[in-house]
Amino acid sequence: MRSIPCMLMRGGTSKGPFLRTRDLPSAPEDRDRVLLAIVGSGHDLEIDGVGGGHPLSSKVAMVDRSESGGADVDYLFAQVGVRERFVDTGPNCGNMLVAVGPFAIEAGLVQASDPETTVRIRNINTNTLVDAVVQTPGGQVNYAGTTAIDGVPGESAPVKIVFRGGQGSKTGSLFPTSKTQEVIDGVPVTLIDMSVPVMMLNAESLGRTGLEGAEELDPDRAFFARIETLRLEAGRRMGLGDVSGSVLPKVIMVSSPRNGGTVTGRYFMPHACHRSFAVTGGICLATACVTAGTVAYEIAARGQAICRIEHPSGTMLIEVAAEDGAVTTAATIRTARKIFSGDIFVPDSPTGPQPQGEI
Repeated sequence: MRSIPCMLMRGGTSKGPFLRTRDLPSAPEDRDRVLLAIVGSGHDLEIDGVGGGHPLSSKVAMVDRSESGGADVDYLFAQVGVRERFVDTGPNCGNMLVAVGPFAIEAGLVQASDPETTVRIRNINTNTLVDAVVQTPGGQVNYAGTTAIDGVPGESAPVKIVFRGGQGSKTGSLFPTSKTQEVIDGVPVTLIDMSVPVMMLNAESLGRTGLEGAEELDPDRAFFARIETLRLEAGRRMGLGDVSGSVLPKVIMVSSPRNGGTVTGRYFMPHACHRSFAVTGGICLATACVTAGTVAYEIAARGQAICRIEHPSGTMLIEVAAEDGAVTTAATIRTARKIFSGDIFVPDSPTGPQPQGEI
């Protein structure tokens, strides 16, 4: 067995191990084997690793000093399969990203200020820049506070996340087909790429109210088979090729708000319904809500300074700023928590570097 310094953290509504990139094999195939072992992929409970048996807790963040002059740290996200043994580094995860700033300070990658520290993060998955404002009174990360986010019990210190850019994160264009709305197999959709490529559709077009949650949607395999058919064609149109083995594009189902929000949303990962909402998905949906012609724009309650997304666990708030009609930044307040710090043990591998020190 080999040991690797590790910190288990909750970021937003996701959870997973945070690792220094330098402590992992440099070759992607060797690195992925290590990640599969760390998480315990291939078993419903991920019983032989630290994964939680659900896509929201079968994630890994790899962080180290940035190779770019415009950022403090580089962050590579990996979605690891639960039952299926796969590692997908195509998407970003905005919830895990919330804990990158605190981790970078804890790991000595960024010097903390008093009373707060801005950590400049470059997301390797999408080559986008994000600022994380972390509470650091006395130069120490503070996790205690009075900020609550729906989908997480209790209260914690706020972490403000500001996305800079993000248009065309994987496709090179906000609307890869140059259309704000089109039809796939009789279903009106918006194919949009803002922080994450997404196929967006109205719940009514699939015979749904939009109020259904994971407990109702996840067992409906016919529903997911229908979504997958649409998603495969969306991926082809967006220039992503055959996406049958990829989690991109993600899927967002929208409907009218019921509780004073801007829009109601259901986010799919893509083969299960998110218990709340993804941060990157929220930024994509908020952008669509202020862009004429999209399926979200048609039903959104406009005139609100902040986009309020009603999701299965409550509400997510996204503040967007636009210039010349284009969204330039998007910000949200989330929370994070350090759960444990120590060494994680995996079967010894003859490849890759040995860990270089403690976190």
